Amino acid sequence: MMTNLFSVFDPTSSIFNFSLNWMSTFLGLMIIPSTFWLMPNRYNIIWNNIFITLHNEFKTLLGPTGHLGSSYLFISLFSIILFNNFLGLFPYIFTSSSHLTFTLTLALPLWISFMMYGWINHTQHMFAHLVPQGTPSILMPFMVCIETISNLIRPGTLAVRLTANMIAGHLLMTLLGNTGPSLSYSLISFLIFTQIALLVLESAVAIIQSYVFAVLSTLYSSEVN
Repeated sequence: MMTNLFSVFDPTSSIFNFSLNWMSTFLGLMIIPSTFWLMPNRYNIIWNNIFITLHNEFKTLLGPTGHLGSSYLFISLFSIILFNNFLGLFPYIFTSSSHLTFTLTLALPLWISFMMYGWINHTQHMFAHLVPQGTPSILMPFMVCIETISNLIRPGTLAVRLTANMIAGHLLMTLLGNTGPSLSYSLISFLIFTQIALLVLESAVAIIQSYVFAVLSTLYSSEVN
């Protein structure tokens, strides 16, 4: 029992011999965003500009019928793929975006959710998408089959495109790197230059593929509205 009612305010009280009285002082500071304490540096300014540009572009692709805040989902998708692609360029780091387990985990739930939303809420609109405007009557059954197949393979194409592009560049760099010990000194300098050029190319591919994945996901989302 407490000997004194006011002992709860005593700074010397402890739990398991750990003085936690002043912890409450810092709990509030942890909630405040770190940017509150700092002036925006160039890194923050660059990312803010990228996010604003992507937000405006995705908002245009989604159209006036798109739900408010939908673009932030695709910006997050772009960011996570971009970070994983770039991390894979460093030595001895596992490239998760070069495996179908990772890419299908991103593409399949997105596509299923779009399809469920579209068929439940806009059934007539989804049926109309199966037959492009101006299709002759005799070709309508074939167009329905073609459109259905193209719709079903969308998550697969999204996943395989990202996986294949990540594997191709990494594989080429690995194969060229393994030939280094058997080359002469004059060819090694050329090999190093080639590897640097490939690394720059792979950096561009990392950005482009994450952008393509996010843009195509946005377009698939805009079709069901």
